[in-house]
Amino acid sequence: MGQVADRIERKLRMAFQPESLAVIDETNQHHGHAGWRESGETHFRVEIVAHAFAGKSRVERQRAVYQVLAEELAGPVHALALTATAPET
Repeated sequence: MGQVADRIERKLRMAFQPESLAVIDETNQHHGHAGWRESGETHFRVEIVAHAFAGKSRVERQRAVYQVLAEELAGPVHALALTATAPET
């Protein structure tokens, strides 16, 4: 995992204490697309399951994640595909 991916994972773990978290660098799949850079770590998929999302709408969950990752989204990350859910009880 690269530095940006590590930072994303660390921030999400601290903010949400997820039951499961996957941070996937999909930059290779976007070669030549807007925002793509040779250095990589520009396009990510995040799949997160956390109790912190219980009772929140999809938009509220996304906004919470975007707020935590504001610095990355303003800088090195061009695109973020996000799945944020609460665990099934």
